Amino acid sequence: MQDHALIGKAKDIPTTVPTSVVSIGPVVLSVPGRVVDLHLRVSAPTSGRDLPIILLSHGQGFSNHLSSMNGYAPLVDFWASHGFVVIQPTHLSSKSLSLDPKTPGAPVFWRSRVEDMKQILDQLDRIEAYLPEIQGRLDRSRITVAGHSMGGHTASMLLGMRLTDPEDGTIVDLAEPRIKAGVLFGAPGSGGADLSAFTTENYPFFRHPSFAEMTTPALVVAGDSDVNPRLTVRGADWHVTPYSLSPGPKSLLTLVGGKHGLGGISGYDVAETTDESPERVAVVQRLTWAYLRSILDHKDSAWSAACRAFEGLGEIGRVENK
Repeated sequence: MQDHALIGKAKDIPTTVPTSVVSIGPVVLSVPGRVVDLHLRVSAPTSGRDLPIILLSHGQGFSNHLSSMNGYAPLVDFWASHGFVVIQPTHLSSKSLSLDPKTPGAPVFWRSRVEDMKQILDQLDRIEAYLPEIQGRLDRSRITVAGHSMGGHTASMLLGMRLTDPEDGTIVDLAEPRIKAGVLFGAPGSGGADLSAFTTENYPFFRHPSFAEMTTPALVVAGDSDVNPRLTVRGADWHVTPYSLSPGPKSLLTLVGGKHGLGGISGYDVAETTDESPERVAVVQRLTWAYLRSILDHKDSAWSAACRAFEGLGEIGRVENK
């Protein structure tokens, strides 16, 4: 994967030499009780063994295809070409499915989204058997999760965030111990008085999140211009609260001028991106890759090297750790 000519100063953030990638889909998993089969895309480097895994949860955007296993190519292509196996499900909330709004769990399917990711882990043997290109090459001790927007909520729950089920008032804990770290892109934040009236009424599962139990290491990525009054009465810092309200170890990447598309991570040249920037996307690609490399192997210096390089790029963003 050749660097885009317009990535600017992001080229100073070190990374490895990319390799070619194989991407296969759909991989179809049968899941009892799910209204349709679970469709996946699997992307992997064509060489290497003991490959770490990223489960990538898509958002809830308005595009016809991006909120599915076919989105987020800028992230997937980079991560896979630099040594990760990336598995992308199409959640029931996808516009590509456009399920009947009376379907249980509609329209967001917050619980089903988390269950999709657990099903992938439960059926890794079947996925490997289906794809000889990756058979015997996965390192199941190094599994991570990443998610954008509503996908960030899905990832947060897998990392340990809890919520109150609006149907029965029970506390929901769906933390997944097989997942060792995560990346949250523009994830939903605090509830209660921080929510808009619209969100409180229409998305009641957002009302009472608890990040205090989100103990799994994570990198939170937020744009300082990601303001959404439809969802929250707070400003862009709403997307920072998964970092500020959770215990360490956590890291925070704040992108100056970044909006919800974070430069265009959901796809190449897509209409829903309002802050198109190859440089910003390249920063996100490189820093998230470096973070996951090092958090999975503390002997790996990719994260510290990337942070050192990024220190001089304050006009683009900043990193905090706790």
